[in-house]
Amino acid sequence: MTTRHRPQTVVITGASAGVGRATAEAFAQRGAKLALLARDGEALASFARELEAHWGVEVMTHPVDVADARAVDRAADAIMQRFGAFDVWINNAMVTAFAPLSALSADDYRRVTEVTYLGFVHGTMAALRHLRRRGNGVVVQVGSALAYRAIPLQSAYCGAKHAIRGFTDAVRSELLHERSQVRLTMVQMPALNTPQFDWAASTLEGAPRPVPPVYTPEAAARAIVWAVDHPRREVYVGRMTVLAVVANKFFPGLLDRYLARNAFKAQQRADHVGPHSGNLRETMPGHRTRGSFTMETSRRAPIRMSDRSLAVVAGGLALGLCALWRRR
Repeated sequence: MTTRHRPQTVVITGASAGVGRATAEAFAQRGAKLALLARDGEALASFARELEAHWGVEVMTHPVDVADARAVDRAADAIMQRFGAFDVWINNAMVTAFAPLSALSADDYRRVTEVTYLGFVHGTMAALRHLRRRGNGVVVQVGSALAYRAIPLQSAYCGAKHAIRGFTDAVRSELLHERSQVRLTMVQMPALNTPQFDWAASTLEGAPRPVPPVYTPEAAARAIVWAVDHPRREVYVGRMTVLAVVANKFFPGLLDRYLARNAFKAQQRADHVGPHSGNLRETMPGHRTRGSFTMETSRRAPIRMSDRSLAVVAGGLALGLCALWRRR
């Protein structure tokens, strides 16, 4: 089933950079009205002018820290006042910290959780308050392969992404119980070339980097648009995302040991920058779509697999393992 293409009103959190910015551009190409939310009001206003000039779409901006539930509610009310309604709400805002648990303060851990997990909760609550009344709409949670397979040095971020998945599953069941036509979908992303690796808080000696293969933010945006158009419970983007989900199902202990040996070095660049607080509490200058890894970014669009396809892959792997075990 495919939703008929039509102009929509789309709300995007974390819209000033990275995946949020690329997603805004993708919906602007379709003629959608946009409500862009992020902390940096000046960056949002500048981006809105670009979209209006290039695509001729109507754009409103609302500076907000998604960790503040009341502020998110006020943003939703302002969007309703401006546009009368919205069709799609995309929760995307995030911050992270690259550090072993022993090097993180409780306040830093709380901040990552408040933005990256509770920000999604606040956004979903604000969106459903309005979408329930009209009886339909889509809430998209921008997730990660790390929602299934956590890695060292990002425990706060991985914990938040795991929590979003559990939260979304629970609320989806509640909507089904209500026979609501409002749809929740989660899009699990691979490593992406966004500015987060230049902005993230870190206690590491080497500057943070994504674990290859790395994809463009535009590829992530295409997957989000696809998820809005196609009713799916979850969408898995990129082969490594599918591999991480399936492999962790069958070989979690093996992955623990592999990541212990390899993931520390794989998440650091050669240049030494030392500890810094990044954008945990303050915004960073130079809002843009892409990060510092353009030269190694895969130009091939990642595959998009629904949860149904993942079940087929997992089932095939399970049958193969059973056959191998019986043969041995």
